[in-house]
Amino acid sequence: MFFNERIETMSRGELDALIEERIRYTVKYASEHSPFYRRWFREQNITPSEVRTHEDLRELPVISGKTIRENQPPESTDFQFKSVDWKDVFTLHETTGTSGTPKAFFLAWEDWERYAEKYARIFMSQGFGPGDRVVVCASYGMNVGANTMTLAAREIGMTIIPEGKCTFPLRIIKNYKPTGMVGSVFKLLGLARQMIKENIPPQESGVRRLVVGGESFADESRVYLAEVWGCEVYNTYGSTEGTMCGECNDRSGLHVPEDLVHLDIYDPKLQDFLRDGECGRIVLTTLLPAGRKCGTLLFNYDTEDTTLVVSRDRCACGRTHIKILNPQRESETFWVAEMPFNRVDVERGVFQRENMEYLTGEYEAFLYGGDDEGETTMRVSIECLDREKCDRKAVEENFLRAFFRYKPQLAKAYANEIFKIIFNFAGLQDLELYRIKGRPKRIVDRR
Repeated sequence: MFFNERIETMSRGELDALIEERIRYTVKYASEHSPFYRRWFREQNITPSEVRTHEDLRELPVISGKTIRENQPPESTDFQFKSVDWKDVFTLHETTGTSGTPKAFFLAWEDWERYAEKYARIFMSQGFGPGDRVVVCASYGMNVGANTMTLAAREIGMTIIPEGKCTFPLRIIKNYKPTGMVGSVFKLLGLARQMIKENIPPQESGVRRLVVGGESFADESRVYLAEVWGCEVYNTYGSTEGTMCGECNDRSGLHVPEDLVHLDIYDPKLQDFLRDGECGRIVLTTLLPAGRKCGTLLFNYDTEDTTLVVSRDRCACGRTHIKILNPQRESETFWVAEMPFNRVDVERGVFQRENMEYLTGEYEAFLYGGDDEGETTMRVSIECLDREKCDRKAVEENFLRAFFRYKPQLAKAYANEIFKIIFNFAGLQDLELYRIKGRPKRIVDRR
């Protein structure tokens, strides 16, 4: 199933030609309509008409979220990245601000049309179609995700049930019989527990597909979520900046809408781009169809997320756009004994299948400095279904085996007691994150 079969199945040669046509137009648009890029091209000695290909994009400097913040109030008198007149701004949005002051983005109606198409492609690649009823457990606030899904549904003929949270009354499931749900792993697991308490087995609810996004997750948590609900679970990755990537029914990577966003993978120091299969930072560029407008466009923007290109070959689903691995947030990567690990690695340890006989899946971790220089202690708190019946030794062993599986240097640091891990087995609702408003961090570095 395709939303735009001609574009989604283009040969690599045709797709590359289309991308380069859009690079040329986007650069021209930026030089004419973006106050920031008019100045930036001049200061960087860039001649816009000479930026014509993929390779030319890679010669441009990389910008960051810090660059955007420095070019908007209160640091600037105006929003320098705004690329349309106010009369053409349909909506304005902000990022969550979890990594600093929220970044402002302006969307023209044409931006929303492109955003909706990106998500419509994702929905249809996952098997959704006319007549599906989908509960969206995502905020309809200043971020764009839930609104994008709602507009995409209109294009397909789907019905959206805009709950915003997974704490909705269960009559919604009984009365409207949704066929799909969108939410985070933890929200959907919490909803399943609520349903089980009310004698509504999730496997018998009629929900055939779950779509998870908003944060990275371990494969183990996806497998467990699929088991609890008895249906397929698909991954998406999106941002206010307009990335919007999603898994198809082959579930071997997330397709990038290459005709609408250009994505490169750079090394951690952002000095050079990496080959396919090498993990690095996602750097994106907005691509505009000729003649179209854009409220906020970006060139070589460092998302501060990491991934790798899985494949450029035609997928089993028929799509030709590249596939990337489930991205992870750089801000959720931590260094111990000069070795990195991510929040997802901790989650993998929690969600080992044998552990889930005793755990809800909810967890949090805190990093502390040790008594000696260079020592680190990680305290992992895990929520138990029943603390008294939990096999703590088995849970700890399963966690450690999974956590260190691909991290021999960290395992060595653990054996030498440079890196210590202690476990706290919490009762239901006893984790600190339950007392924090908003979206809490699951790993906090207190060193």
